[in-house]
Amino acid sequence: MYDNIEFKLLGDQAGNIDLLAEIPLLLKNTSNHEFNQGETVSITGYLENLKVNVTKNRVKVIESSLCKWYLKENFQTLTRGDTKRAIEKMSDMLHLPMQKADITRIDLAQNFIVKHETDVYYNHLGLLQYYSRLEQNKGLYYNNNTKLLVFYDKVAEYKYKHLPVPILYQNRNVLRYEMRFTRQLLKQFNTPQLIAEKLYNEQFYIDIINRWYEAYKNIHKIRNLNNIDFTMIKTKEQLKLQGVSLLILEQGGELEFLKKLDEAQKKGELTKKQKSDLKILIKDACESEILTCPSDVITELDKKIKEAVKYYV
Repeated sequence: MYDNIEFKLLGDQAGNIDLLAEIPLLLKNTSNHEFNQGETVSITGYLENLKVNVTKNRVKVIESSLCKWYLKENFQTLTRGDTKRAIEKMSDMLHLPMQKADITRIDLAQNFIVKHETDVYYNHLGLLQYYSRLEQNKGLYYNNNTKLLVFYDKVAEYKYKHLPVPILYQNRNVLRYEMRFTRQLLKQFNTPQLIAEKLYNEQFYIDIINRWYEAYKNIHKIRNLNNIDFTMIKTKEQLKLQGVSLLILEQGGELEFLKKLDEAQKKGELTKKQKSDLKILIKDACESEILTCPSDVITELDKKIKEAVKYYV
């Protein structure tokens, strides 16, 4: 499940070693970063395809997929055992105890072969509390400043980067779901220290996968609105909700209708209270079991994500 991991190993963790003199010798395609006086303050290079930045006080592995480095592609993802072996390999190649490095970013991800084109699934993934939802660059993003959830077409990404798509995934629809922990990791995981060897600790691994799963479950799923059926309408309240559901359909669906409410409030056409009341009414209509039915694409995705958690834990 792991993909991008960022490491920071301080000099005192590395032992009695001149980091700037020794570590760059193990890297390729290095470049120096200097002060105006010409003093080298950091060197950036690559350990195969891992980006490594070195100063006299620390070594950082940044902006790199540990999975792609270890498994040679990231249609697969790193298991707990793979992660341990990958960190051991990195430690051997850098001659450093990278298992003791602080972790400053974690990406958790899985790819799913799905029945439909990936943007079909975006249309059924609604709002998520405390996150902003944004569709861009043929992907769907949920951002709350410390975490980022991303859904995108993995095959399209590889083709864009001119990378070879593994045979198993060629001519298939492949939806990738990532959860990126990008800031304040110690606070998020309620721990005074988060070092690399903890990534393959069984309890930590189960916990982080459960976070990935719970984040997906908390996304509001867009249900399909049914056509009007008077045999199912027995009360005035049900008839009112049916009228609301037809209006929602006319306005382009639940997400589009909510966007129009937000815009109306910003333009002063609705008060905050009025918008809140209308959102409750929309929610009641869109979640009614009489007026709506589950989306088959969400049923498919729910099953695949639940199976992924069961398998990897």
